Amino acid sequence: MAYDHDLADRLRWLVADESEVVEKKMFGGLAFLLAGNMAFAASGQGGLLVRVAPAESETIMAGTGAVPMEMRGRPMKGWLLIGAEHLETEQQLADWVERAMAHVRTLPLK
Repeated sequence: MAYDHDLADRLRWLVADESEVVEKKMFGGLAFLLAGNMAFAASGQGGLLVRVAPAESETIMAGTGAVPMEMRGRPMKGWLLIGAEHLETEQQLADWVERAMAHVRTLPLK
């Protein structure tokens, strides 16, 4: 499955003023990196992939519709997948992007 190009356009619009954000095709999706660290992506599996603090993943998932991202059948700590049905409004999408960007800003530069 290819990533959702409409979702990618919405993501571009949200980070248009962020000069440090770079797009890169990765893992069948379109990733958005901040200071060299991947923050979020229009996932090749569909939906939005976001990076969060691993210790907060369970709390964040509760009631949000987010699920752990799996790669080769194994959950990836600190990565959540949000289905398109939970990204219908610009505010829903913006909340996830802001959460991912806030976490990535705490990481060392690459």
